[in-house]
Amino acid sequence: MRGITKRFPGVLANDRVDFEAAAGEVHALLGENGAGKSTLSNILTGLYRPDEGTIGLYGEPARFDSPSDAIDAGIGMVHQHFRLVPPFTVAENIILGEHRPEARSFVVRPRRIERDVAGLGERYGVAVDPRARVWQLSVGEQQRVEILKALYREARILILDEPTAVLTPQEAESLFVTLRRMAEEGRTVIFISHKLHEVKAVADRVTVLRGGRAVATVAAAGATPRELATLMVGREVELAKRVDRPSPPGEGAALSVDGLCVAGDRGEEAVRDLTLAVREGEIAGVAGVAGNGQRELAEAITGMRPVSSGSVSVYSRRLRSGDPRTAIAAGIAHVPEDRLGTGVASGLSIAENSVLKSYRTISHGPLLNWNMIRNVARDLIRRYGVATPGPQLRARDLSGGNLQKLVLGREFSANPRVLIAASPTRGLDVGAIEAVHAYLREAAGEGVAVLLISEDLDEIRALADRVVVIYEGQLTGEFDPATATIEEIGLAMAGGERS
Repeated sequence: MRGITKRFPGVLANDRVDFEAAAGEVHALLGENGAGKSTLSNILTGLYRPDEGTIGLYGEPARFDSPSDAIDAGIGMVHQHFRLVPPFTVAENIILGEHRPEARSFVVRPRRIERDVAGLGERYGVAVDPRARVWQLSVGEQQRVEILKALYREARILILDEPTAVLTPQEAESLFVTLRRMAEEGRTVIFISHKLHEVKAVADRVTVLRGGRAVATVAAAGATPRELATLMVGREVELAKRVDRPSPPGEGAALSVDGLCVAGDRGEEAVRDLTLAVREGEIAGVAGVAGNGQRELAEAITGMRPVSSGSVSVYSRRLRSGDPRTAIAAGIAHVPEDRLGTGVASGLSIAENSVLKSYRTISHGPLLNWNMIRNVARDLIRRYGVATPGPQLRARDLSGGNLQKLVLGREFSANPRVLIAASPTRGLDVGAIEAVHAYLREAAGEGVAVLLISEDLDEIRALADRVVVIYEGQLTGEFDPATATIEEIGLAMAGGERS
């Protein structure tokens, strides 16, 4: 890609970017949220057309007027915001847009496709039920579907945007083996990630974008994580590490979950007889592979999902099952794992989303005070560093990281007593992660009980006072994050016994 420039209203997303990746190479693409990584990838996959610049494939000029052109050219992408059809099954989603001539037919053979998908999942360590409906899957399972879709299409150039965000360390290592094998077969893998140790583990070269420009391309083996982080944000940053808290958590339980049983979307028992207490000022980490009941647990606590049995209490006040307003009134804030589908109303503006939970306090009877709403949004944009032309922009037009900042800012601004944070830094750059970790520590320091649900073990070990592991809907172990190793916690996440 040579001299790629792409403009949006009020934003220069790519500014004369040069990018080159070789056949047989794993090439990492790094940059802050809003640096232009996704825009550059969307140009390469035919979703956007560049305003300036050229693209070449294997020495020949290329032009993509649509995603199908890119698919036909052998380019596949696993997007940060999934491109899946919720009512369709996993197998049906995987064959949508299939580009191989031998696969184009008026006759669909679902059983054969399901067998092929199941075989691919087993081969690459990203298994998922091919007959399940996508709306029934967790975010982590949907991520696996996107990976399988690209593998099924046998892409020669594969772009992966944050592919390990919801995988255990063991699953990530398995994926890295797969990516290296794909590169050895002559494919090109473009790996977009904010996890610097993963870039070091799998990439041959790294290109860093900052402010829409390519600022450096370096060999991964010769660059340290700190050097890469500095290139990304243009300053020294503190990578995830434990910070001594000035005051220990309180003794009393702020959040109590007792004997909780919760049904999943397919009628299965997703949470089974789970009991957990989070103290005032404590950050309790819940580690687990996606699809083991984390989403159902968070939704039950926040009133979004009714419970089959058991109870949820805040400071001994028992909450009504399946009633989000009761949870909000009790002081529970929620950062959901699905920020686009659940965290915001994607068709509404940033201003409207910033007051979704507080509009009653700034209205005059049935009339909204729009001046105050816009002022609230501007303050949130400024305090949390949301990169946007203004509060009138629709939430769906924000990058993934800036969308997460919007959700975090709205929830933190509500002065909660309990905070349920599910993958709060998923998709954020190192600078934004540093800020979010500071917000979580600050909230705990002010007495907020924080339940941190994350697949990022580095994050949990850096933040949590205590770590519990959830497996098949039950808590199977408790660890001291200061002494437990990633391998030990990861083994428990996969259902293994603690040594």
